Amino acid sequence: MATHIIDSNTIKAFKNDFSGQVILPDSADYESARQVWNGMIDKQPEVIARCKNVLDVINAIRFARANDLPLSIRGGGHNVAGYAVCDGGLVIDMANMKRVVVNPESQTVIVEAGALWQDVDPATQEYGLATPGGEVSLTGVAGLTLGGGVGYLRRKHGLTCDNLLSVDLVTADGQVLKANAKQNEELFWALRGGGGNFGVVTTFEFKLHPVGPRVATVNPIYPISESRKVLDVWREFTATAPDAATTAFAVWGIPDHPDMPQELIGTPVCLIDGMYADVPEAGEALFKPLRSISQPVMDMSGRPTYLEVQTGFDEFMRDGDLYYWKSLFLDTLSDEVVNTMLSWIDERPNSRILVIIRHMGGAIARVGEADTAYVNRKANYMLSIDGAWTDPSESKNNIAWIRAFWNAMNRFSNGGVYVNFPGFGERDQTLWHASYGDNYQRLAAVKTKYDPDNFFHMNQNIQPTERH
Repeated sequence: MATHIIDSNTIKAFKNDFSGQVILPDSADYESARQVWNGMIDKQPEVIARCKNVLDVINAIRFARANDLPLSIRGGGHNVAGYAVCDGGLVIDMANMKRVVVNPESQTVIVEAGALWQDVDPATQEYGLATPGGEVSLTGVAGLTLGGGVGYLRRKHGLTCDNLLSVDLVTADGQVLKANAKQNEELFWALRGGGGNFGVVTTFEFKLHPVGPRVATVNPIYPISESRKVLDVWREFTATAPDAATTAFAVWGIPDHPDMPQELIGTPVCLIDGMYADVPEAGEALFKPLRSISQPVMDMSGRPTYLEVQTGFDEFMRDGDLYYWKSLFLDTLSDEVVNTMLSWIDERPNSRILVIIRHMGGAIARVGEADTAYVNRKANYMLSIDGAWTDPSESKNNIAWIRAFWNAMNRFSNGGVYVNFPGFGERDQTLWHASYGDNYQRLAAVKTKYDPDNFFHMNQNIQPTERH
């Protein structure tokens, strides 16, 4: 249970100034409120402050500081590392702050920090518009954006943070600031990839792009025995792929789902997954060779709506399952890289461990490494090892294998990770130094200015300069 004991009069005074819901360990909905998407996360906060508006956020920050409570920030609660909740502290929960306002004339959208991508995409698609989101619609807008934001539009329109125009933020001392290209510019720079280090973002403004309503997708699934052949063809495809084509190669097991042939459930396979963010006919023609590399087990390529693409993976990443994800960036896919990866893939301890190589580049690489906090823009590929299972007795073995695989592949990388897929943040400062590279010191300077006491530390933590 929580380590801090807040007396009832103090809690009562807080509730009087709070228009949202204050959830305590003895509240009927405490157990459900403290749960996040990753079932491995089991934290016991002292107070969950489910905010209704910005004033609630201010009051929650002040209450946490006055009572010496650790603070965590929950947007969508989907972060794999579980940064949204803390033991013995206060959770700022923005689940009820989900307002989405689209301006089709300016092609912009304003999104509150508790929104999920399933709240945003339908609203923008009403006007044939979208901003780059993730690949699962249940992902929170806030966490994805602040960590960079890798999705199906990345090569055509960049990362989510590249499309961020402005934020409203509450600082560690309770001030409300706006950060954009003309106001608090250095803070705005840091928020585009620097995580939740600098304050509580309450509102995001994004630019939108014409997308859909229908798009071309490529989703052939091949026997695992064809992995080397399929990967070689896909690797050659990525060398000349246009920016509209965002694809990935993956190894997985056929998931347990009613739409899948039941006799194939759990069968190891390799696959290509991708979307063409332009004229569907052109995408279908471009993707055709990827669909005939070998005889597929099945082929789910087609011309779905953009919304169907954005929700298509949701059922395979169920709420409450056990997850552990690690990532790294790769400049090239040399034969040595491929051979090492395939040798490990053969030894996966669980069929639900998804090993995926995403093609990066395109619009991502056209932004300078120092233009935003997000780095590794020149990397052509990102390897992600996405562990998922349901039996807690498998956790130790699965995590150990993922870590060992990641260590084996790390020699082909610079040691940095996509900060939204950091495992559980092992190696802490070493990991974040490697992940932010030359941008780390600049991030530390911004942290020192806006949060010198490191009050916001439940995140991909950048330490203030004086603490180095």
